[in-house]
Amino acid sequence: MTDSLRFFRAVTAFIYLMATVGALAGMGLFCLFLVAVKDLPQVPEPIGRINDTPATEIFSADGQRILTIGGRETVALDDVSYPFIQAMLATEDHRFWEHRGVNKLRTVKALWVTLFESGKIQGASTITQQLAKNLFFSFERTWVRKFRELLVALQIEAQFSKQEILEAYINQIPFGVGAYGIGEAARTFFGKPAGGLTLAEASLLAGLPKSPTRYNPFRYPERARARQQVVLQRMVTTGMISREEAIEAQAVSVDLRAQGRSLRVDSYFLDAVMKSLEETYSPEVVYHGGLRVYTTLDAGMQQQAETALQQGIAKLEAQMDMTHRSEETRVEDDNGLQGALVAVEVNTGAVKALVGGRDFFQTPYNRAVQDNRQPGSGFKPFLYYGVLENLDKTPADVMVDQPVSIPVAGKAPWKPRNFKRTYEGAMVLKKAFTASVNTVAAQLVSTVGPDAVINIARRCGITSHLAPVYSVALGTFGVSPLEMAAAYATFASGGVRHPPYWIRRVEDVSGRVLQEHIITGERVLNESINFQLVDMMAGVIDDGTGNGVRRMGFALPAAGKTGTTNDYNDAWFTGFTPNLSTSVWVGFDRGQGMRDKNGAGITGGRGAAPIWAQFMKQATEGEPPRAFVAPPDIYFKKVNPETGSLAGFWTRDPVTVAMRKKHS
Repeated sequence: MTDSLRFFRAVTAFIYLMATVGALAGMGLFCLFLVAVKDLPQVPEPIGRINDTPATEIFSADGQRILTIGGRETVALDDVSYPFIQAMLATEDHRFWEHRGVNKLRTVKALWVTLFESGKIQGASTITQQLAKNLFFSFERTWVRKFRELLVALQIEAQFSKQEILEAYINQIPFGVGAYGIGEAARTFFGKPAGGLTLAEASLLAGLPKSPTRYNPFRYPERARARQQVVLQRMVTTGMISREEAIEAQAVSVDLRAQGRSLRVDSYFLDAVMKSLEETYSPEVVYHGGLRVYTTLDAGMQQQAETALQQGIAKLEAQMDMTHRSEETRVEDDNGLQGALVAVEVNTGAVKALVGGRDFFQTPYNRAVQDNRQPGSGFKPFLYYGVLENLDKTPADVMVDQPVSIPVAGKAPWKPRNFKRTYEGAMVLKKAFTASVNTVAAQLVSTVGPDAVINIARRCGITSHLAPVYSVALGTFGVSPLEMAAAYATFASGGVRHPPYWIRRVEDVSGRVLQEHIITGERVLNESINFQLVDMMAGVIDDGTGNGVRRMGFALPAAGKTGTTNDYNDAWFTGFTPNLSTSVWVGFDRGQGMRDKNGAGITGGRGAAPIWAQFMKQATEGEPPRAFVAPPDIYFKKVNPETGSLAGFWTRDPVTVAMRKKHS
């Protein structure tokens, strides 16, 4: 066979192969086209209607509209400053006026990088393609999805003018902090209309859509300025401004508008609701999906809670020596004394009020739902219930308040002490509980075991991390006021747990129910043992560490527990009536101890209980007294507080305890 013949056959085979590959590729593209065109979204007419999105409305428990968010303002292209148009085009799509929806050079380059540079994915979307993307309900990154976007982009380019496309685009892009579109962005960040933006302001805004959270100038001004420099450099490179203009704009000090109440929601409660909605439905749907959200909020209670917390903390600060903290500490901790309050409806779990700090607009950190504060003795109810359930003890059984040293495997002995550093000897369990005696609690947990305490806490609804160590019974692991209020509501309901919630129902713009909370309760505690514990907790308010509640004039039947941590870093009071469970925490964000001007520590009874009492007096105003109902097998007797024996007329300070009848 001659060399020329071999060459001819090789060329023929190659051509056949290429034809086959081409045919297969063509068939593949045709199949892709058939898949892609199926159910393509309809482009609105005019294109500006892509921004006609309804606002989301949020309602309180009684049906009052308490917040309207979202919806978009459309600004005509002629009413937008020319520097902003230039900045956006230079940053996003500098060949916008030249292409017909697809930038071929950028597409080829992006494809090369994606295919041949390992670990890199480069986008090539034009402004038209980005606009098309918003017609889809999903933002997944697949080849079919990108191809469908391309087809819609070509349709948009064929149907509308460049001016119409650009106007629609700048009115729908997100700039952060809830601002969508150039009109909202100009007002939000600079307090002016879009037509009044300077080159410095325009270049700053044009850099935000790449990552509105990362470049948020309110929180990260240095990042935003660095991104602004990138935009200005792009404008120079594309010939839209001179280098001298860029340098001049870079040197200008941009004055941001002070963040006001219009930028966000107006309370910690609503902030918690918004975050829950965003996690479930995405920010885009929440702000522009026209949702109708019905919450559990009692607007009156919310206002009472905010007032009680603010006034209570102000009174504490007046009593405290706020200058004893070091200069370094005061610089780092600029939030001052803080607090949180959560009120939960006992028989439903509905959150009626939630306050996560003194002022949401100064410190939006929501302390009411963060599980990072130790509850101290506020955790003892879980221990005492475990003791009554597992050790068959009664509130009349006697323990000895004395120094204790409890062996711990592989570690030094645990030697907890009472806050008063004194010991009173023999006492019944109810007295040890109402007086919050740590040494007795330590002896009890060493007998029943930390796992039993954790088990009861979990059954009541505590979800935070708890380690099986003895000190868990004294509240050495962080929890949130929301958890504590909901867990104590389990005691108030007779041992039935209702998970806390703040969203009752969510409807879409057509009225279709997307989410609805169905009230369910699960019995997790024995009713009779639970009542014995509640009776002990009532003693805390009537005669124990929480008796300041009665001195403040709160007279309804109630039960609760104080909590104070080491060095007086945290002050708690969590208590309940048969209808409402409320938890209050007070402390510094960085955990400094709280002491008055005489050096005395601020306890839960002194720091948190007065706030609880003020709120509960207002929240329950007009309610008739309603006692906790004792189960049929409960009876009461008066006992000697030191021996537990039946009290006589000569017994000093007898203690009334709830006892369970022995079942045969």
